[in-house]
Amino acid sequence: MDPSGRDDGWIGDAERRLAGAFPGVFSPETVREALHAAYDRLAGGATVATYLVTLAERATRQRLEASARPGASAMSPIPEVLFVCVHNAGRSQMAAALLAHHAAGRVTVRSAGSAPATSLNPAVVAAMAEWGLSMETAVPKALSGESVRTADVVVTMGCGDACPVYPGTRYLDWVLPDPAGRPLAEVRPIRDEIDRRVRALLHELTGRS
Repeated sequence: MDPSGRDDGWIGDAERRLAGAFPGVFSPETVREALHAAYDRLAGGATVATYLVTLAERATRQRLEASARPGASAMSPIPEVLFVCVHNAGRSQMAAALLAHHAAGRVTVRSAGSAPATSLNPAVVAAMAEWGLSMETAVPKALSGESVRTADVVVTMGCGDACPVYPGTRYLDWVLPDPAGRPLAEVRPIRDEIDRRVRALLHELTGRS
């Protein structure tokens, strides 16, 4: 048990239950961050640690359910989508470029990473160039709480990243292979799968793909 009275075994069990309740919606890291934040808020005003994990799990579940519920987000006239991966050098950049291309101004698109690289993956740039989409001027950008808060939809890329949970924001977690270190032939199927998911998301947001 840590100095705050939190039993890491119990909170680990709570993390697993919550992550299992929202597959494909919130990344395990986002669930963990939300649960620990709820626990810390409750612990700050508690004199006894008993049941704190249970109360934190309940509060976190309610918060995640509110964000995961279809129609919970009051979409702006032009919805804003944020794609997130750790380095913002591969998956999130491809997703942002593909959605911007297909949306043609109907959606505002951004991408970011919690630990942005210095440049894009060359194989990713080459794969996108095959489809006529130039990424020569794209650069990795840092993730901020403000960028998450202002987005209508936040898509994490199954990459071990966590995002703050804000009411009114929809979250999706796309589990995809990491193109880092892969040759172009192995990046193409990742690009193709991202394109499939991007088109489906665009249809949800605008009714058109």
